[in-house]
Amino acid sequence: MDARSAALVRANFRTVVEAPHGPERLISAFYGHLFAEVPALRELFPSAMDMQPKRLVTAVQFVLDNLEDWDRAQRFLEQLARDHRKYGVEAAHYDIAGRALLAAFRSYNGVGNWSRQLEAGWQDITILISASMAIGANSDTSQPYWEATVVGHRRVVDDLAIVRLQSDTPIPYQAGQYVPVAIPQRPKMWRYLSPAIPANQYGEIEFHVRKVRTGWVSPAIINETKVGDRWMIASPLGGLHVDLQSRRDVLMISSGTGIAPIRAQLIEMGRRGINPRVHLFMGGRYPCDLYDVENMWQLSQSNPWLTVIPVCENETNPWWHPYPPADPPFGMHRRLIGNLGAVVASFGAWADRQIQIAGSARMIADTRRALLAVGTPESAINSDPV
Repeated sequence: MDARSAALVRANFRTVVEAPHGPERLISAFYGHLFAEVPALRELFPSAMDMQPKRLVTAVQFVLDNLEDWDRAQRFLEQLARDHRKYGVEAAHYDIAGRALLAAFRSYNGVGNWSRQLEAGWQDITILISASMAIGANSDTSQPYWEATVVGHRRVVDDLAIVRLQSDTPIPYQAGQYVPVAIPQRPKMWRYLSPAIPANQYGEIEFHVRKVRTGWVSPAIINETKVGDRWMIASPLGGLHVDLQSRRDVLMISSGTGIAPIRAQLIEMGRRGINPRVHLFMGGRYPCDLYDVENMWQLSQSNPWLTVIPVCENETNPWWHPYPPADPPFGMHRRLIGNLGAVVASFGAWADRQIQIAGSARMIADTRRALLAVGTPESAINSDPV
């Protein structure tokens, strides 16, 4: 694709993203064309598809942003296709999906705004997307998901629970990755969670789940999950990891349940003899959000390469939490008060570090901006969109 065609489709996609209800209109047209051509495909998707517009826009935007670095875009699309195996989507379906996506853009723009140049540009993009995803679907011969039984469910605070499961066979994820999860209370509504412990031969796995007020799945996990429930866990995604070949030390920044992927990596690192120096900033709005700080402190006691610094936006717990903040263990760094990103950036640029940020999308974006503002190289900052 030449530069002129790329600029044309990018500008056209921007009109979709910026228009009121643009993504929703586009996704409605896409699924309308897709299910009209192959009605049986509707059975592969959940009845509620409210998350789909955001996901489609994010995926297409990533592809358009990386047209000049197609290897990166192709890796993303292949991973996306492997992830979609959990729905029962097969390689042959992507040609149909590519045609439906092109038809959706044609319908969205209407006759007056659609040109031969725009048709040719979007046709190239949809062919690249469908071909890459077909390759990805064909490249993975492992099982699309594993089954696991809930063996423990503990509410840490009112809106947060720790869930422990035992899978029928070990799940081959790496510490720092995240996995799609489906629960019996919300069939086919897959959500992404980060395991909080490394994979092991016994199939044990742990998730930290915070309730999303407007969500479908997380409230069911918090309020309805019980021991004995059977979950489905699909192939792992993401790439957060510590590069042990690098001689650089590590800065880890977590907020709330974002501690999970970082916790799994630190536990795994604790099993090795030699590790780089790690500074972990654990953040939350209130002290009660630092629910795992005691465990991380204990880990640091036996691993002198690890330093744990707790950070809160507020000095006291909210009115609905029945307990006052506990005093930090003797010898632990005192709690720092303030915005997490601002606190971390106040120590400098951390330019010599490998940096990981894990938490909500807003927290990741805010922290990234704070670090960039003090001179942190963007290439040093890593995060996953869990």
